[in-house]
Amino acid sequence: MNQYVTGTMIKRLRESKKMTQQQLAEKICVSDKAISKWETGRGYPDISLIEPLAKALGVSVIELFSGEGVVNTNRSFKMQRMKFHVCPICGNLIQSTGEAVVSCCGIVLPALEAEHEDDDHHLHIEQVEDEYYVMIPHEMSKTHYISFILALKDDGCEIKKLYPEGSAEARFRIARTKSIMYYCNQHGLFKAK
Repeated sequence: MNQYVTGTMIKRLRESKKMTQQQLAEKICVSDKAISKWETGRGYPDISLIEPLAKALGVSVIELFSGEGVVNTNRSFKMQRMKFHVCPICGNLIQSTGEAVVSCCGIVLPALEAEHEDDDHHLHIEQVEDEYYVMIPHEMSKTHYISFILALKDDGCEIKKLYPEGSAEARFRIARTKSIMYYCNQHGLFKAK
C-alpha cells in the first residue's frame, strides 16, 4: 500500500451504496466539498475520520486502506478453498477459509498461491501404517528452509511447524487428507503432486 486512502475507492463504495456526496458527508460530519476533494484526489480524509468513513461505506478500515473490497464467495466453507498468508517480517502463518484482508506487522498480506513442485522443491511421501511420513530433501539453514508442512483435510487442516537446522519431515494421519502443502521461506508455497 503506497497510498493513504484512494478517492476512487471512496467514490466506488459511495456509489454502490447509492449515496450522494452530501449524504456521505452528513454521516461523517464533513462537507460535501470535502468528499468531492477526496474523490478527485485533491485531498485526503483526516486520520480521525477513517473509522467513521469505513463504517459509513460498509467496509472495514483495512479494506478501505487496501483499496479493495472483499467478497467472500466461500459460503459453504470448502476446505480446498482455504487461503494461507505468511508475514515476511515475523513469519506468522494466518489461514482464512475464503477471501479476506489480512494484515500483520503493519502490512497487508496477499494470499499465497501454491506452485507445483519443481526439481528443488519436491517431497517424498511414504505410507507407514495409518500415517503419511512426509520428507522434503531441502536445505534447512537459517536463511533458507521449509517453514511448515500442512495436510489439508476435508474437515480441517493439520500444520507442522519446522525450524531452521532441523529436519524437513512430518507425519500426518491418512484419514481425510486431501492434499499436502509446504512453504519454503524463499520460494513460497508448494503443493504436492
